[in-house]
Amino acid sequence: MHLPKTSLSVTAAVIASTLGIAAYQYLPDESPGPDSGRAAVAQDTAGGAAAELSVSAPATPRETVQSRPEFPARLPGLGPKTSAQVPPSARQVLLVTGAGKASASAKAVLWQRVDGGWRPGAVWAAHNGYKGWTDEHHAGDLHSPIGVFGLTDAGGLLADPGGELPYHQSGAFYTNDVGLEGESLQGVFDYVIAINYNRLPGTSPMDGTKPLGENRGGGIWIHVDHGGPTHACVSISKAHMKELLRTLDPADHPVVVMGDAASLAR
Repeated sequence: MHLPKTSLSVTAAVIASTLGIAAYQYLPDESPGPDSGRAAVAQDTAGGAAAELSVSAPATPRETVQSRPEFPARLPGLGPKTSAQVPPSARQVLLVTGAGKASASAKAVLWQRVDGGWRPGAVWAAHNGYKGWTDEHHAGDLHSPIGVFGLTDAGGLLADPGGELPYHQSGAFYTNDVGLEGESLQGVFDYVIAINYNRLPGTSPMDGTKPLGENRGGGIWIHVDHGGPTHACVSISKAHMKELLRTLDPADHPVVVMGDAASLAR
């Protein structure tokens, strides 16, 4: 027997009422099917209220967004006077911070300009001049000069470890002297980077030209640490020297900013 649509709806409602579920009446002149985009009307048998049903897409998992680290816009620890001496073109800065004005111990960190900020490298133990730091270095005063100096030239007794700075390998970098505290200096010049204090950039670290005059000292390098204070140089471990040489890039105009913490904060 063929029942009209209205009879089918009533029959469905009765069945639904008996089973305690909702009966669905499709809208007139619309056949239910997989392609139907029409909403249906549901008869809630418990409360007798009709509600419009809509088909919602399954919830998608919320994506985890990893924010990029924020680097400081300014080099930490530098005051306005020191910051003003850092060339705008410098994108690599070796920051050597002394423990005190009269201390021969320091920490070195290579900072690199990234995404508008400064990304720090690891903190390396370092030594500086036996008597600490000075604003006006003179030959033989056993102080390291305070300031901002270019790093343009390298060399050493051993071959270039794979860096980008111009490198002068020579047997002249050999020494068998002892340090100020009696420690051996053998191997101290296996790798060196010239600090552009009272020297001509673009020449070998061995070049003895001193534009400020002989009395202002010179030959101040970053070299391999020997476990004690230096005459005026900055020293770090051999492994860190090799890493530094492999990282510094002339295209990034590297400089060293060096001095005791109080002086650098000016």
